[in-house]
Amino acid sequence: MSHTAHIRSHRKPRRSASKIAMRAGVAGGVLSTLAVAGASGSANAAEPVTQTLELPTLTADLAAQVAQSADVTQQAASSYELRAERDAAAAKAAKQAKADLADAKKKAAEAKKKAEEAERKEAAERAARSAERTTLSASADTGTSSSSDSGTSTSTATGSAAAVVAFAQAQVGKAYVSGATGPSAYDCSGLVQAAFKQVGVSLPRVSQDQSTAGTQVGLGNLQPGDILYWGGAGSAYHVGIYVGDGMFVGAQNSSTGVVKQTLDYDPPSGAVRVL
Repeated sequence: MSHTAHIRSHRKPRRSASKIAMRAGVAGGVLSTLAVAGASGSANAAEPVTQTLELPTLTADLAAQVAQSADVTQQAASSYELRAERDAAAAKAAKQAKADLADAKKKAAEAKKKAEEAERKEAAERAARSAERTTLSASADTGTSSSSDSGTSTSTATGSAAAVVAFAQAQVGKAYVSGATGPSAYDCSGLVQAAFKQVGVSLPRVSQDQSTAGTQVGLGNLQPGDILYWGGAGSAYHVGIYVGDGMFVGAQNSSTGVVKQTLDYDPPSGAVRVL
């Protein structure tokens, strides 16, 4: 036996071929895994897939929110504009109503003033008719006239006057219609105009003009065919035809129609002679 036989050798024991092969396989697998991981890491570093997919989604949501906010803002603006228009319309209507009220008050005051003037005028005309009636009655009682062209009062119609009187009397009983000129109905001036038309005399249409169409004569010097008027000369509101014997024919109103009455029935204010 050698003198070193009892000392253990420092050389490592040989490994078996199977263990070596197994370790080589493990090492290869590890290297493959690292290679795949490295490749995957490189790919991820080159193309950030997650950020690229999420960014469009965030942008679309933001755009939708902005659009919705714009719609809300526009609706609010439209609401304010509509309210402003309504307020302006209300203010304009109130202003117009105030102006209309002032105008109505002014017109009411003017109408009241005219009514009062008309009432005073009517009272004066009634007083004048009363005075004329008194004069006419006094003239009839004494057989004199207050005003005379010939000094006498004629009761019998002759010539053209007779035709005027005959026509007027033939219309008695027909209806009174404002604006009518015959043949079935008349107003006061329409009857007078139609009567004188029978003898070729063209008279104005209305009573105001007919009251100045001839020569003014006194009520105590009337002749058949004279035009009687009520109211002032040039402002008469009614006319008729004197037919003699203290009588006249006139289209009085819608209640009476065309009538023949005495002068006392409705004393006239004056008279004009056309024929």
